[in-house]
Amino acid sequence: MSIFIIAEAGVNHNGSSDLALQLVDAASKAGADAIKFQTFRARNIATRKAGLADYQKTTNSIEDGQYAMLERLELDAHSHKKIFEHCKDRKIEFLSTPFDIESVKLLIEKIGVTRLKIPSGEITNAPLLLECSRSGLPIIMSTGMALLSEIESALGILAFGYINKNQDPWTDSFKNAYISSEGQGLLKEKVTLLHCTTEYPAPFDQVNLRVMETLRRAFGLKVGYSDHTSNITAALAAAALGAEIIEKHFTIDKDLPGPDHKASLTPDELKAMIEGIKQVEMIMGNSEKIPVRSEIKNIPIARKSLVASVDIKKGEIFTEKNITAKRPGTGVSPMLYWDILGKKAHRDYEIDEFITI
Repeated sequence: MSIFIIAEAGVNHNGSSDLALQLVDAASKAGADAIKFQTFRARNIATRKAGLADYQKTTNSIEDGQYAMLERLELDAHSHKKIFEHCKDRKIEFLSTPFDIESVKLLIEKIGVTRLKIPSGEITNAPLLLECSRSGLPIIMSTGMALLSEIESALGILAFGYINKNQDPWTDSFKNAYISSEGQGLLKEKVTLLHCTTEYPAPFDQVNLRVMETLRRAFGLKVGYSDHTSNITAALAAAALGAEIIEKHFTIDKDLPGPDHKASLTPDELKAMIEGIKQVEMIMGNSEKIPVRSEIKNIPIARKSLVASVDIKKGEIFTEKNITAKRPGTGVSPMLYWDILGKKAHRDYEIDEFITI
């Protein structure tokens, strides 16, 4: 199964549906499997006093705050439908991250997405997690900033929502759902966890890709990687470590105003990343250690056979002084060297002639 590659447009459309369509075209041309946006209403996810992250301050007025920034980056329902249809035309899957329950309903009921993506910042948003899982759709969940215990708690909510479409939770209900065989089965079927470092760009010494294996061991689920670094190295490494999904921000132009452009790939860089990931997949192959097709023709050239190291007369004893191993490997294998030592030559041999048995 090939790695599923998500081109993360996020809010790099700057609130423009036309720019969003350009991003769809670029992601499709680069060879991505899906393009992901963000669906939210500023009034639902931030107070008017919410501050900006450090990386957001470089492209926004500090006085504006998070609410004003988010309001500028909203896409309405009509824009979502327009982008969704354009994705179908370009044969690339439309994905979006909902940040509030109103947005979950928009994506499911009006747009018709086939899976949902939960961002790292919403991993403790219990009502949102429950709404997402009650859709019954597969879920990709990023785990940036989270402890293993927080991930487990989130998975308990998802398990409960998958099992109980309408029932209200009660004390210990999430834990019971998580440890149940039905809950575990549904999580394994529907949920993929993405390792992530929630910083833009993420410092290389804080990427810690080995956490992917920690997540795999801890929860027994499919794992992947959401990459926020400044280049494609970490994404390629994640592919080598067995990521089933790789997500990466991209933009039409890194110099555009907006919070995420600087930490995003250009379309050409995105294409290079995707080509690199596909090469890594081919390079990794499978775990079966046998000669591959291209090697087989080289076996007789690279290996050796037992040959006479000097002229040998019939009846002479084979010793370490008169036989040796030389190329090509079309004769008796040197693995039989000690079986032949001490035996008599049944005919004459010239120097470098294959020993026969």
